[in-house]
Amino acid sequence: PLLLSRLVPAIHLGQGVPVPEFRPIFNGKDLSGWVNVNTDPDTWSVKDGMLICKGRPIGVMRSEKKYENFVLHIEWMHMEPGGNSGVFVWSDAEPNPKSRLPNGVEVQMLELDWVKLHKREDFDPPIAYVHGELFGVGGVKTIPDNPRGERSKSILNLCKPRGQWNTYTVVAVDGTIKLAVNGVFVNGVSKATQKKGYLCLESEGAEIHFRNIQIMVHP
Repeated sequence: PLLLSRLVPAIHLGQGVPVPEFRPIFNGKDLSGWVNVNTDPDTWSVKDGMLICKGRPIGVMRSEKKYENFVLHIEWMHMEPGGNSGVFVWSDAEPNPKSRLPNGVEVQMLELDWVKLHKREDFDPPIAYVHGELFGVGGVKTIPDNPRGERSKSILNLCKPRGQWNTYTVVAVDGTIKLAVNGVFVNGVSKATQKKGYLCLESEGAEIHFRNIQIMVHP
């Protein structure tokens, strides 16, 4: 409520102050409003109202506009076991040549089998990897609500497996981010060292579908 109050101005009778409302930033028909940063021309496509990412090569597509204080609604569905993707918030959209990914705060989107497929003798990834981790990348620092090292892990596992839609609500205000997974707030970070930038959708090796991408900003 406190974060949302920063987005919604006080409304007094007679002032005529516009009320923030969700507006689509993906129209379900084409890639208008988005800029391919460092992926192939066919990495991203639109079909049946869905934004389809084939996952290759690794890279991002960014929003046309930069955002600072906002609420993002985004629905996503992995199509492959252990699929990897995410959305970068407050990003510079300037990919590192080695990782091919930009800076910002990443809102992680991993398919549930990721932890099963990436076990090694020296590494047994916890389920915390999967469901809505938040972390700064590319030099951006945050204070995690639920620390797992420098990352913040979700307090609940509410993500659905491949072939099923998940909904993220990302509230980003004044360097603080709160994340709801399928309707329940489960994670957050604060005091981000970068708090304005592009939204970037991530292509990271596996097919993922997006739909119903909407944003609420202060008028």
